[in-house]
Formats: sequence, C-alpha cells, structure tokens
Amino acid sequence: MKKILIATVKPFATAAIEQMKALLDEAGYEMLLLEKYEDKQALLDAVKDVDALVVRSDKVTEEVLNHAEKLKIVVRAGAGYDNIDLDAATKNNVVVMNTPGQNANAVAELVLGLMVMMARNKYNGKSGTELKGKTLGIHAYGNVGKNVARIAKGFEMNVVAYDPYVSSEIVECDGLKDYENVEDMYRDAQYISLHIPANEQTIKSINYDLLKLMPENAVLINTARKEIIDEDGLLKIMTERPDFKYISDIAPDKKEEFESRFADRIFFTPKKMGAQTAEANINAGVAAVKQIINFFEKNDLTYKLN
Repeated sequence: MKKILIATVKPFATAAIEQMKALLDEAGYEMLLLEKYEDKQALLDAVKDVDALVVRSDKVTEEVLNHAEKLKIVVRAGAGYDNIDLDAATKNNVVVMNTPGQNANAVAELVLGLMVMMARNKYNGKSGTELKGKTLGIHAYGNVGKNVARIAKGFEMNVVAYDPYVSSEIVECDGLKDYENVEDMYRDAQYISLHIPANEQTIKSINYDLLKLMPENAVLINTARKEIIDEDGLLKIMTERPDFKYISDIAPDKKEEFESRFADRIFFTPKKMGAQTAEANINAGVAAVKQIINFFEKNDLTYKLN
C-alpha cells in the first residue's frame, strides 16, 4: 500500500482533509498527516518511508529529499513552488508538481479587495476615489491574472496586461489591451497588479526605474512574492512621490521602515492570505491528491515542474 504524507505547518481545513482521505481510501492508499509541526526533524522523520508528499508553504529542501528514501512525487498544493528544491528533487528522481488555478479566484478577490480598501483610504473616514474608469495593468497573465481581469471588468476598469509568455491572441480575446513592452504598460496604468514568480529573471525586477514611470496616484499591488520587489527602489519612489501607494499580501523585509515612514500609503496583510479561503483550501488539497493518484495509476505528468 502506497503511503501519502500530508505535511503542513498551516493545516488544511477539516473538510479538505476529509475529501483528500476519501479519495486516497478509494484508491487504496494510506494517508499520513503531519500538521503544525514545530521543527524540521519532525518532517525528516515523517518522510522517510512515504511514496508521495503534499505540502503547502513547507520547505522541501535537499535534506528533506535525501531523507525520503521511497519518495516518488511531491505536490505543492498551490501555484507557487519556490519552497521546493527542484534540482535536488530531480537528482533524487522525484517528480514535483503544483496545482495551478486552484487558488486563482481567491487571490484575485483579495487583489480587488485591497484595491478598494486603498482607494477608500483604508476606511479612515476621509473621501476616497473610485476604481471605475481607472486603468489596471496586470503584470503576468496567468490563472490569477485572468481572474483579476474578470473581476476588475465588473468594476468597469480599463484592464490591460503584459506577459511575454502569453500570446496576444489570448489576451485580446479576453478583451484586454496587450503590451509588448512592460515599460509602456507601467506608463499607462495607475494600478499595477503583480503576478510574476520569483526566479533569477524576476527577483528585484520591480525596481525604481520601472515604478517611476507610473502615472500620478499610482498604486502597486503585490500578491506574488516579496523577492520580486527592489525594496530600496520602492522606498526611493515613495520618498520622492507622496502620491505613490503600495499594498501587499507579503510584508517586505523592510516592513518597519515602510510603516514608520509611509503608514498612510501602505498596507501589508498579517500573513500571506491570498489563498486563505475555505474554497481554495479544499480545491488545492483535493487537486494535489488527484494528481498523485493519476501519477501512480496513469503516469500522468501534466503538471510536472522539473
């Protein structure tokens, strides 16, 4: 009997665990649960003889993979996968997958919620502005970006996008203007919503030179990764421009400096909350288990990352 370990410091909802277990029971697999563990050793001990591993934001390092003697597949229940060492997984003949799209609507709703909050001055009683008629630029038009566009069009915003990996036909078919040059989009969009991954090409790519192009009353929304922001550049632009605002689902490394200097123009969620809905929690967990079953039963590699 194959053993499937669900290892999550931030546990899945009870309903998600129940559905995941039902699927694994039906497939004839044993589900093991490691929740709210406090040290790395607990994970190292738990992975030793399992065939598959499901994680959320948990770190799957080379050390973890080396301890997992029977492991064949790791699935990240969510879209981002920078918490998993892909090179080490490949060396250990372990397939890595994510569950793209399962959290997309949850993150997109948070984006618009943050935008409304900042447009209304964080509900401080003072007169704010409306989103209707404003231009929203979506930086990376993947699953989350598409959902942001769908919801923003309901606010009657002018929605545009930049993504060099998505064809213009796809973007324009959804009714958005597609930019070939990222600088041009930043010049035109009062609001920019970031949905790019953190990798060698994107780390600190959202920098001063790019942000200074944004028009008056610019608002930058980050529900991606903190590493993509050049924090020194962002501090510089916010110092020079009292109209510039930053809202994020990921607190920056220089959080205290941002808060002490620009308290009325920034907002950071207490912890990463984009996927923190009951629906997304269930969707991602169930999808992860289905992918594991299909991998073992059908050799399905649809969402393989390495």
